[in-house]
Amino acid sequence: MYDQFYGLQGRPFQLTPDPAYYFESATHRKALSYLGYGLAQGEGFIVITGDIGAGKTTLVGHLMQTIDPARLTAVKIVSTQVEGDDMLRLAAQSFGLATDGQTKAATLRQIESFLYAQARAGRRTLLIVDEAQNLSVSAIEELRMLSNFQLGGQSLLQIFLLGQPEFRDLLKSSELEQLRQRVIATHHLEPMMAGEVEPYVLHRLSIAGWQGNPSFTPAAYDALYAATGGVPRRLNALVSRVLLLGAIEQLAVIDANVVGAVVEDMGLDADIAPEPAAPSVLDTIEDAEGSVANFALVEDEDRSAEINPEPEESAMEEPVIDAPFAAPEVDVQEASESVEAVNTADGFAAEQLRHDMMAEIEALRGEIASLRAMQAHAPFAPNPEVQIDPDALKSCFTLIEERLASLEFRAEEQDTALRRVLTLLIDWVEREEQNADMQAVA
Repeated sequence: MYDQFYGLQGRPFQLTPDPAYYFESATHRKALSYLGYGLAQGEGFIVITGDIGAGKTTLVGHLMQTIDPARLTAVKIVSTQVEGDDMLRLAAQSFGLATDGQTKAATLRQIESFLYAQARAGRRTLLIVDEAQNLSVSAIEELRMLSNFQLGGQSLLQIFLLGQPEFRDLLKSSELEQLRQRVIATHHLEPMMAGEVEPYVLHRLSIAGWQGNPSFTPAAYDALYAATGGVPRRLNALVSRVLLLGAIEQLAVIDANVVGAVVEDMGLDADIAPEPAAPSVLDTIEDAEGSVANFALVEDEDRSAEINPEPEESAMEEPVIDAPFAAPEVDVQEASESVEAVNTADGFAAEQLRHDMMAEIEALRGEIASLRAMQAHAPFAPNPEVQIDPDALKSCFTLIEERLASLEFRAEEQDTALRRVLTLLIDWVEREEQNADMQAVA
């Protein structure tokens, strides 16, 4: 109804995912970086998670529109509560293979033959599994076994796993250790930021032929974000109802009062704050940005860093060891002020130095990511005339990695030195307090 009243040529806020309305928010841009990186690698698992309605399906649909089907066969399955054998049949059927009445061994042979045929035809194969949080451990293990198929040392199947946040917890299972070792990149889709709501709404309206009617006030966008937390599907549902009310009331301007009326009618919270994703063992992959062949590609970090959590800070601290010399005479008040000085004025300087150093480290990692992406993606570059000098690329790698190693070593030394200074100062204060107490008792 509202599309006719406002002269729109479609339904820009329908709940069914439509890649035609894809909007690249900051978090979707990062996710696309990982997906593009995965395609360049041609192996392993890419894990993308996000809350319900975060835009996972739309993101992958957009990616599929950019892929050349003559070079990549991509199929998608939406999983349910399936076990291992059922997952094999689902995968085979998605490849167009008949599995009725066949044994598991026969199904595996069919899949293997299909993958070989695709490789001989010059095509890679990508399997996308949506709603992966519903998979059993046995089903996920079957997917891992499918990724074992190789030809000439090259993997024949690459797998993208899309799921809700609980899928990250499932991957922590000890039974899935081998699969975690094959995860080459992971990203969690966060809700959109408040400043992205307006461009998101206008982007979708414009695709549907919007000519400026209706207009939204700045307060209306604030109200939309407050009621939805920036989750795309929630936002779509709310804006659709807002436009419906606008059409019924024949409104040319949508303000915060209109949004508020719909929010109240829908029974939504007027102030929803998006919750950050719980930390995961898969979150240690570094974010880095580059751009090759329409994809922002990211650095291929060491596999062990991707799948193992960082040790707790307390476990990394230097043990407190009694000094081999007597503690100097220190006034308690003066020592306390020294500790405070380290934590304030000197702390600010140290923090700024560390911030600058970490910024340079991240920049260098980004350069390495870009170079590795160029190297990995070169065989599949859409422009075969582009030539990359291997010697020059290797030289760039060497220089940047040497600088990165130096900075990381300095950062580690700085942390260690600071912890030692603080430990000594605190130890001196405690000793003087104990001496003062003993003298008072005497």
